[in-house]
Amino acid sequence: MTRTLERVLRAFLEDPAADRYGYDLMKATALQSGTLYPLLTRLKEGGLVDAHWETPAEEGQRPRRYYRLTAEGVRWARLELAELAQRRSRRSAGASRPAQGTI
Repeated sequence: MTRTLERVLRAFLEDPAADRYGYDLMKATALQSGTLYPLLTRLKEGGLVDAHWETPAEEGQRPRRYYRLTAEGVRWARLELAELAQRRSRRSAGASRPAQGTI
């Protein structure tokens, strides 16, 4: 899992039921549009994210595309982030031990 994907999944999981629009996700993840939107497209193609356009409530506003993790996307994201945390925990635990044969 890339750090970019991790940041996006964590942003979605802050409130899995909430629709998030692109600019909102850019602010939450500190990612540029050229990084974020291709990732959202891949997640959508993989069935992990749903997307829909919302027409503006007021004239002159631009339409927004909203994204939300699917139920499968929420399960997958939680599992992937838990596994990532375990790998990091194992690495940090192994790094704090002296190398075998050095004591």
